[in-house]
Amino acid sequence: MRRLSKTAANLDNIEVRGWDVIRRVVPYLWPDGQAWVKRRVVLALAVLFSAKMIAVLTPLFYKQAVDALAPDGASAAAFLGMGAVGLTLAYGVARLMNVGFQQLRDVVFTPVGQRALRQLALETFTHIHRLSMRYHIMRKTGGLSRIIERGVKGVEFLLRFLLFSIGPLVLELLMIAAVLFFLFDVWYLAAVFVTIALYITFTFKVTEWRVKIRRVMNEQDTDANQKAIDSLLNFETVKYFGAEAWEAARYDRAMAQYQKAAIRTNYSLAFLNFGQSLLITSGLVAVMVMAVMGVERGDLTVGDFVMVNAYMIQITMPLNFLGTVYREIRQALIDMGDMFDLLEQPAEVQDKPNAPELIIAGGAIKMDNISFGYDAERPILKGVSLDVQPGQTVAIVGPSGSGKSTIGRLLFRFYDVNDGALCIDGQDVRDVTQDSLHAQIGVVPQDTVLFNDTIHYNIAYGRPDASEQEIIAAAKAAKIHDFITSLPDGYQTAVGERGLKLSGGEKQRVGIARTLLKNPPILLLDEATSALDTQTEMEIQAELKAMGQGRTVVTIAHRLSTIADADVIVVLEDGQITEQGTHQVLLARGGRYANLWNRQSEEAQEGV
Repeated sequence: MRRLSKTAANLDNIEVRGWDVIRRVVPYLWPDGQAWVKRRVVLALAVLFSAKMIAVLTPLFYKQAVDALAPDGASAAAFLGMGAVGLTLAYGVARLMNVGFQQLRDVVFTPVGQRALRQLALETFTHIHRLSMRYHIMRKTGGLSRIIERGVKGVEFLLRFLLFSIGPLVLELLMIAAVLFFLFDVWYLAAVFVTIALYITFTFKVTEWRVKIRRVMNEQDTDANQKAIDSLLNFETVKYFGAEAWEAARYDRAMAQYQKAAIRTNYSLAFLNFGQSLLITSGLVAVMVMAVMGVERGDLTVGDFVMVNAYMIQITMPLNFLGTVYREIRQALIDMGDMFDLLEQPAEVQDKPNAPELIIAGGAIKMDNISFGYDAERPILKGVSLDVQPGQTVAIVGPSGSGKSTIGRLLFRFYDVNDGALCIDGQDVRDVTQDSLHAQIGVVPQDTVLFNDTIHYNIAYGRPDASEQEIIAAAKAAKIHDFITSLPDGYQTAVGERGLKLSGGEKQRVGIARTLLKNPPILLLDEATSALDTQTEMEIQAELKAMGQGRTVVTIAHRLSTIADADVIVVLEDGQITEQGTHQVLLARGGRYANLWNRQSEEAQEGV
């Protein structure tokens, strides 16, 4: 009950936003500066109107054909100068033309719908990449993918059926109502009107109830999908702990909740369908009884009876369609409401209006009393000040949780500092464009994640316009070229989801090659060689050192042996700088760095 109450509140919000959602969709249907789209929409509407006109006229041919077959059918046979055979053929042609025009309408409109779907999908995809790291850390990837999938699919549906179902349905009903009024009498029209009114009221009321249940089902579907994706992404961890049964049970519990909601959805659908059928059948029978009585009195012909039946069936079909369309439109509004909520999610880190590009003169980095916390109650950095001169290699060391990697994220501007300023060559990173900032910094993270594509693609990601020779040179510099060429498919070898087909060291070397190919003026190495064996680490350290010549390098390290030759070593503890200097100076001081060095040296000796 609590879940349904919450769902009802969400539904009320969707109701309020329904017209806002529709207004957001309309520009995709009638876009400025896209004359070909507007021409297609107008042509589709013209074809649709023609189809409806033919649909309303079709039963007239049917009536005349039936009357022509009656013993006194001479007058009917004179209709348009055609006999019974001609009228029957005309009836068949009219039915065929109706179907043909409907299919032509779809052909004309399909490019418009597909264009809208593509545009919105691209807009959503682009916006998600603009959102902050904080947002992505807090969101569940599986749930996010389902919101996008359902929302984007709802766009084409909403565009198509707002244009081609609701309006045309009203038009067709009005035309049929006019025919019944003028050819018969007001009681036929009254019976049809009451039937339609009761049908629409029943459909809308029950559908509102069903939408609440359907929303719960969607939430359970999203939850189950998220759990499945989370488990599959952590495949190795599941295996390490023998947790297959646990994960299966966890997924099954989520699916059990989905099953309950799905059952309620199907039960409510059965109730809706039966109720709709009862109302339509009652109206159909009432009108048919009036027609039978008219034939018995001699006021109507058998052809009139057949025509009334044809019109009632013609009304029944779109009314049944109305139920489906209304349900789907309500669902589409919910799905698109979730997606538009996502699109309206503001990016935490944004460029200032007319922000200039970052201009690199030498690559000097200045941290001026910066403070930062991922949340206000838990500060990570507390008044850190540091000057990195152009071309210097600065190493940041310290225990886990001291804020080392946070400095790297602030430098790349995944987050903005809470206080103080972080500048590159005198330019506050908050004042320049993010694209230009990212282009000037190369990052080799501790955990390199690769795309599910080829090795070639993953290396070339550092600079997509690089030549084949440059890609190979980067791979050689990262000491991975020989390994790649030993593979059956060479550079075209697929690395698997998140690079799982490669070892940790191989993934790290691909990541290093990718950054080497980017060739940026500032390097950020976040435990860049942590996954490598000692020999490979020494080789790559030499390459990274050579690459760092003439560049500013910020190295975040745990193994002190890898940064002993840094120009400046900064010791960070509890978000504050406690020591800084060269390796020799810090050892001579006998402080925290010296203690860490001695401890790691002892551990290395014990491991020999």
